[in-house]
Amino acid sequence: MGTLRHNGYPRISPVEPEFVDGDLILGMMWHSPKALDLLRDPRCVVHSVVSDRSGTEGDFKLYGRAVDIQDPVRRARYRATVKARIDWEPSEPRYHCFVIDIESAGFRVFGDDEYGLAWAPTSGLRRWASSGG
Repeated sequence: MGTLRHNGYPRISPVEPEFVDGDLILGMMWHSPKALDLLRDPRCVVHSVVSDRSGTEGDFKLYGRAVDIQDPVRRARYRATVKARIDWEPSEPRYHCFVIDIESAGFRVFGDDEYGLAWAPTSGLRRWASSGG
C-alpha cells in the first residue's frame, strides 16, 4: 500500500487485506509508520502483488481513504476473519484497523492483448483494449 509520510513523500508498505462483511479492511501493527501515516492523512492506494514478470495476470489498484475502525463488533469480525485464514488473530487493543473507503479503482493487463478497466463514481466504469499480437 502507499501512504503519505508527514513530509509529503510517499511510503510503500506491505499489507494483507481482508474482505470482511463486504468491506476491504487492513490491519496494522500498533503505531507502525503506515498506520501513523493514515491516522494523520487517510489518503492511500492499495496495489495488488505482481508476480508474473510479463504482467499478464493483471495489475490492480484501489485509491481511497482509510477510516479508523474503533467499533468493537467490526474489530471482532476482522479478528475472526484473520483467525479463520491463518489461525492467528491480533490482540485487542494494540493493533490498528482501517476500512478503505474506495474513491476509484483501476485494473490493467499487459502483454500482447492489453486491456484495462477504470472506475470512479463520477465517470463510472470505463473499459479499453488493444491487441498488439
